[in-house]
Amino acid sequence: MKNAPKNATTNPDILVSGGGIAGPALAYWLRRAGFRPVVVERAPAPRPGGQTVDLRGAGRTVIARMGLLDRARELAVDQRGIALVDRRGRHTARLPTELFGGEGIVSDLEILRGDLADLLYEAVADDVEYLFDDTVTALHEDPDGVHVTFENAPPRRFDLVVGADGLHSVTRRLAFGPEREHFVPLGGYTAWFTTRTDLDLDGWFLMYNAPGGLVAMARPGRLPGETKAALSFRSAPLALDRRDRAAQQRLLTEKFTGAGWETDRLLAAMADSDDFFLEHLGQVRLAHYTRGRTALVGDAACCPTPLTGLGTSLALVGAYLLAGELATARGDFTTAYPAYQHRLRPYAAQSQQLPPGGMRGYAPTTAPMIALRAASMRWMTRWPLRPLMEAQAAKAADIELPDYTPALAIDAR
Repeated sequence: MKNAPKNATTNPDILVSGGGIAGPALAYWLRRAGFRPVVVERAPAPRPGGQTVDLRGAGRTVIARMGLLDRARELAVDQRGIALVDRRGRHTARLPTELFGGEGIVSDLEILRGDLADLLYEAVADDVEYLFDDTVTALHEDPDGVHVTFENAPPRRFDLVVGADGLHSVTRRLAFGPEREHFVPLGGYTAWFTTRTDLDLDGWFLMYNAPGGLVAMARPGRLPGETKAALSFRSAPLALDRRDRAAQQRLLTEKFTGAGWETDRLLAAMADSDDFFLEHLGQVRLAHYTRGRTALVGDAACCPTPLTGLGTSLALVGAYLLAGELATARGDFTTAYPAYQHRLRPYAAQSQQLPPGGMRGYAPTTAPMIALRAASMRWMTRWPLRPLMEAQAAKAADIELPDYTPALAIDAR
């Protein structure tokens, strides 16, 4: 390679750990640049279903540059907006999707996480190697690369490793240290699951608050009669086994039984759901998104929590920036990684800023505070709250995405 940087590698082999959103998006751009990405994914296939995620701001721009925006619109979930309800189901406040330029609490382009993951997987499946039903168990870096050990596949060497494996990233733990050093709890938990109840949503994302910091939510799925539900509660960190679904559901039943609105019906439907999971609400905060030959992207690097609505945008933008900087540096990670950090850091920092009120606003603990929350939502379209909402909505687009077209033009396919 004529005049190549000292650490540049011709068509480097790059392991991408994680096949959700950030992983296949990164693989797409790496392949465009002529690199050889390999994606390892714990699940036996792309994960189906899941909750609705926002395609907004710069994340939507990345999808458009991939040529996938039209298909994403075809897969979008039809929602009228978000509405707060009281224990009898009456709307106490609501915000239609068209407010704030379609970038409000519920954006005008939302898609099921599984549908977005499938869309990204289809974009790379023909020319990117996938290792399904597997995970990384050890990383051993030397001056020339990284020796990677897998749970099932034989060990292999890669020039670079990227962790795109989510909030509880195995890659981050192996390369950066224990999760407790990087995870910042926000004081709550959320369970998500899909139901087939006859709950009448009328196209709205309905949210119910009950005293004690309880939140129940239901929103339309893409299929007729499908409901995407969530149950959240305020709590200090709990000693929960992430694999013990029965214990998690008992905990939710204890907290939400008799809480009002449709909580009892949602609890009954929860037991039969095949995609239930409970997650700690928190953020990942790292001083650096790279260490040696290993980089992190998406939730593994800078999870902002679902409260911000910007996790998907961060994943897509981070993948685009990391691949673009590696392409520009012709594989020289010592140049690309600092540039990636420099470009992503400000966007990630502002994306992690919680909406006004934070957890207190999301899950108020008393009836007066719940009433105040509804009043605040009714005032979000008026001064003095409207400027705060407009500033929150603008965060998703507040980054100038470089045009990496010359560096990505190799396209080794």
